[in-house]
Amino acid sequence: MSRIGRIVISIPVNVKVEVKDNVIVIEGPKGKLTRQISKGISADVAGGIISVKRADDTKKDRALHGLNRALIANMVKGVTDGYVIELEIQGVGFRAAVQGKILTMQLGYSHPCIFTMPEGVTVEVPKQTQVIIRGIDKERVGEIAAEVRAAYPPEPYKGKGVRYKGEYVKKKVGKAQATK
Repeated sequence: MSRIGRIVISIPVNVKVEVKDNVIVIEGPKGKLTRQISKGISADVAGGIISVKRADDTKKDRALHGLNRALIANMVKGVTDGYVIELEIQGVGFRAAVQGKILTMQLGYSHPCIFTMPEGVTVEVPKQTQVIIRGIDKERVGEIAAEVRAAYPPEPYKGKGVRYKGEYVKKKVGKAQATK
């Protein structure tokens, strides 16, 4: 048995779970998520818990057992609590602003970097150097945060760029100037 796959998922009181034809639908106070479960894997809902089982012990099913259990657990956490990723912007003149669902960042390029947030993902800019991305789908929130960070990843010489909150960037020594 998969160590992750055999752990049952407890369903909070305000969450509804339905499983039909290998499609799981989880609805909670923050929203609704749907996902196709892999073939050979099944999810059973009974007594306030979700248990994920596999049909047989093929290598593929063993590999997908823990994955599907983790994805379902992430969905349950997403519809109850949601996910938050915070980004920091460092650099002279680097700043961010949000207008509706559009995040605009000035990162030292000749043009602003513009990101449109998809449905289910919200963005906040409490300070010009701080971006907060929120949503119920862990996968989508992480993907958007990675795209925003990729606009100007932190560089190792001066440390400027977009980074995750608390991310450590190891500094490198720059070019040494020749002595005369």
